Parts: sequence; structure tokens; C-alpha cells
Amino acid sequence: MPDHPGEHAGDEPIKLIGIRETPLSVDEVFAAVGDAAAGGIVLFVGTVRNHDGGADVDGLGYSCHPSAEAEMRRIAEKVAAEYPVRALAAVHRVGDLRVGDLAVVVAVACPHRGEAFDACRMLIDTLKHEVPIWKHQSFSDGTEEWVGAC
Repeated sequence: MPDHPGEHAGDEPIKLIGIRETPLSVDEVFAAVGDAAAGGIVLFVGTVRNHDGGADVDGLGYSCHPSAEAEMRRIAEKVAAEYPVRALAAVHRVGDLRVGDLAVVVAVACPHRGEAFDACRMLIDTLKHEVPIWKHQSFSDGTEEWVGAC
């Protein structure tokens, strides 16, 4: 059993990477990272909230560059190289979403909970800052706003 970052028993730790136009499934992502050698699985779910910067949000749309999925994989590989990741999954939604819809679901399984929390935080934070996905928000007052990265 591997004890060091970047070491994996048997196969590829990246189990699921995707950009989806259809609703996301927490169950699919959780099932993808199931691993009997993992003592900790951390799952993060990003949802569309009803406000941003003091304004009421009616909904939003995500769009992405064609390279977005490849960038997600690159980031997943970086996380797997820095932490003892047993399994990792990340999916992001594009298209029109309503308040409460799932926008992103990521999960990481590691031998211990602390490593899983740290790896999952690195995964979602890096995805948010580096993957070319853009958010177009529609506000209740009729205004709109583009946000450079989701």
C-alpha cells in the first residue's frame, strides 16, 4: 500500500473528469472514488446560490473553452502527484442553471482524512482559478454580470 504522495497501488487514481450539459450526480462522483484502501473520502458540492455581492441571483449560465476538460485533468494529475490520492473525480456543469442546481462536484479518496481534506481543497480551489469556465449571472433587478472563472 502506498504511503507517499504520487504512489498508487495498481491503477490510475483519476476515475472521473467531465464537463456536463446535464444535471450532475453526487452519487456518481461518490461511487467513482470508492476505494477499500481509503480511510477518508472528501466530497465537495458547489451549488448555485440565490445571491452574490449583495444582489439577488435568478440564475446563471456556465460556458467553457474547449480545453476546459483537459485543464481539469491536468489539475487532477497535479493533485494526485502531491497527495497520496487513491481515487479522484471532478465534474462541472455548463449551460443554464437555476438557484439550487449543482454546478460542480469533486471528490478525493486518500488513506487518511487530513490528506483527503487537503487534496480536495487543492482540487476545487485550483479548478476554480485555472479551468477556463465562465459564469454569466442574471440578477433579479434585470442586470447581468460575467465572472471570469467559476
